[in-house]
Amino acid sequence: MQGYRERLVFADIVKRLQANPAVALLGARQVGKSTLAEMVIEQFPDAMYLDLERPSDMNKLADPEAFFQQFQDKLICLDEIQRAPELFAVLRSVIDRNKRNGQLLLLGSASRELIKQSSESLAGRISYLEITPFNRIEAKDLDINRFWLRGGYPRSLLTVDDEASFQWREDYIRTFLERDIPQLGFHIPANTLGRFWRMLAHSHGQTLNASKLADSMGVSGHTIRKYIDLLEQTFVIRTLQPWSGNTKKRLIKAPKVYIRDTGLLHALLDIESMEQLFAHPVYGASFEGFVIENILTQLPRWQASFYRTSSGAEFDLVLEKAGKRVAIEIKVSTSPKLGRGNWSALETLQPTHSFVVAPVDVAYPVQQGVTVMSLDDVIEKMKSC
Repeated sequence: MQGYRERLVFADIVKRLQANPAVALLGARQVGKSTLAEMVIEQFPDAMYLDLERPSDMNKLADPEAFFQQFQDKLICLDEIQRAPELFAVLRSVIDRNKRNGQLLLLGSASRELIKQSSESLAGRISYLEITPFNRIEAKDLDINRFWLRGGYPRSLLTVDDEASFQWREDYIRTFLERDIPQLGFHIPANTLGRFWRMLAHSHGQTLNASKLADSMGVSGHTIRKYIDLLEQTFVIRTLQPWSGNTKKRLIKAPKVYIRDTGLLHALLDIESMEQLFAHPVYGASFEGFVIENILTQLPRWQASFYRTSSGAEFDLVLEKAGKRVAIEIKVSTSPKLGRGNWSALETLQPTHSFVVAPVDVAYPVQQGVTVMSLDDVIEKMKSC
């Protein structure tokens, strides 16, 4: 496994600590939050790191008020903060008493409890950042097919070979279901949630059919929504909402669901190699999700949706911000072509920029102002949009 790779978000974390009393880094387990935090606190003299999964560190907080009083001049990093939600009331008083920025760096492996507690106790005192697996810019020196197959989790992406990577992802899925979910207070059998997660993998990139999933699982639609919410709040799936702009056309109203990390997607579907991926029905949808996730992690302030009508007009990704609208279609072909439904969608959307993302080496224009580009080129282009 390779050594530490610099994360693009590093400078932003330091900047936010300088401007806020507390900063929370949220993200799935094993995306590198702890390693990143250790690098960040090196910028702050005498900073202290506590892992709340370690009994010895939890014991230091037996009297939290005395502990924070003793180290009131230090930056204190609390890892896996959702394990001790009772601390939030104390943290609020600590922040208000010390009246300075850069007091707390909080790390959480799931957003549900952390956001709930901190929104009640630390409102106006905390800044949030989501830490994702490696994105394409951070892994640009690596072969894109390797990145696509293995996903962006550091121990999956940077391990010695595809076999070791696949084994790590299988172990991750098992641990997530059997340990992480129960620790968050959800009493869902691992086999049940695992089966549901795999069903979502088989319908990756498709519009959500909650009724069909409910029938297949033998549960209610409300339970399906609860499972969706849980997996989304633990950062392993993404729901992409349909575009809801002003149009007389009949728009699809159900969201699309994606497994956020393609490495986990492939492990859920028992895809161990690029050869297996090329032959699998999820091939095109996998590339679509890979592109969407890498774009959205770089553009968190853009509002994202997809466009599809009942008559078949569609575009995979619509990004909107400050009066600008960008339409992106994703094709896994090296010689992509837009269909009638794509052109119809463009007539309605009237985007300021239109791109087709495909595995091409050189960007080139097509008719009506649409440009075919690689993922790397589109990410670079979007920075100036």
